[in-house]
Amino acid sequence: MIYTVTFNPSLDYIVSVDDFQLGLTNRTSFEKIYPGGKGVNVSIVLKNLGLESTALGFAAGFTGDEIIRQLKSIGIKAEFIPVDKGISRINVKLKSIEGTEINGSGPDISEEKVEMLMRRLHSLKEGDTLVLAGSIPPSMPDDIYQEILNVLEGKGIQVVVDATKELLTKVLKYHPFLIKPNNHELGEIFHVKLNTRQEVIPYGKKLQEMGARNVLVSMAGEGAVLIAEDGKIFMSQAPKGKLINGVGAGDSMVAGFLAGWMEKQNYEHAFYMGLSAGSASAFSEYLASKDAVMSVYKQVMKEEKKDENYGFAG
Repeated sequence: MIYTVTFNPSLDYIVSVDDFQLGLTNRTSFEKIYPGGKGVNVSIVLKNLGLESTALGFAAGFTGDEIIRQLKSIGIKAEFIPVDKGISRINVKLKSIEGTEINGSGPDISEEKVEMLMRRLHSLKEGDTLVLAGSIPPSMPDDIYQEILNVLEGKGIQVVVDATKELLTKVLKYHPFLIKPNNHELGEIFHVKLNTRQEVIPYGKKLQEMGARNVLVSMAGEGAVLIAEDGKIFMSQAPKGKLINGVGAGDSMVAGFLAGWMEKQNYEHAFYMGLSAGSASAFSEYLASKDAVMSVYKQVMKEEKKDENYGFAG
C-alpha cells in the first residue's frame, strides 16, 4: 500500500478574475474548489493512474470535513486525524495572475494528535511506500520528518520525501528511496544558482552522497533530471504544451514516477512517467487524468528517440 502524509491539507479555491484591480470589488469569471496539499495531490494523481493509496494527515472544522468528503468521493481512502480547534486552511489561488496565491495557516496540531499519527505510521509494513510531502505547521516539531524516518528505519518501507532545506537534508541519513527537490530548492541547499539540467547533476550527486538513493530534480520549463541509484542519469527538456495551471505539477511528477516504478521497476520508465505526469498536470485545469498523462508520455517517448535533449546522460 502507498501512504501519503499531508500535515497541513487545504481546500484550494482557484479563481480567475478578469482585469483584477487592487482596492476595488472584483468578481470571478471562473472558480473551483479542490482538496489540496502536496501529499493529497500525490494521492489524487496516483488514483487517476490506477494506483490505490491512503491519505494521512490532520483535518479540522468544516473545511477538513470537505477535504475528506471530496477525497472519498473520488475513491481515495482518507484517514485524517480530527483536530478539535480551528479549521483546515483555505488557499486562494488567483489563476488569472500566474503565481499569485494567499495561503491559510491551518490549525494548531497538539502533541496528542502528532502521537496519534505516529502510532498509525508504526503499523506500516514491509513493502509499503510512504510519501512525506510539504511543509510542517508551526505548531508541530520541526524534526517530525526525522522522527518518522527513525521510527520506520529497518522496516523495509520505501520512503519518498518532497520537502525543502533542512527538512530534506536532515532525513538523507535514513536513505529515502526518492527525493524530489526542484532546481531552486537544490540551489538553496548548496547556496548556488542552478539554471540548466547539466548544472544540477553534480549537486544531485551530492545529495546521493549524503544518503538519498534517487534524486529527481524538477525544473519547470527546463524539464527534469534523475540521478538514479544504479548510477545512470536521465534528463529531458520539458514536453511541449500550454501552461494552464502549475499548481500540483511537482506532486504529479512524484506520483507519475511512483506509478512508473511500480509498473516496471525501471528507472527510465519511471523518470518519463514522472515527467509526463508533471507536465500533463501543468497543461490541465486541475491534476492530470490518466489519458492526459499517457498522451504526453507518447509525445515524450517519440521525441526521446530523435532528440539529444532527451534521454540517458551517462
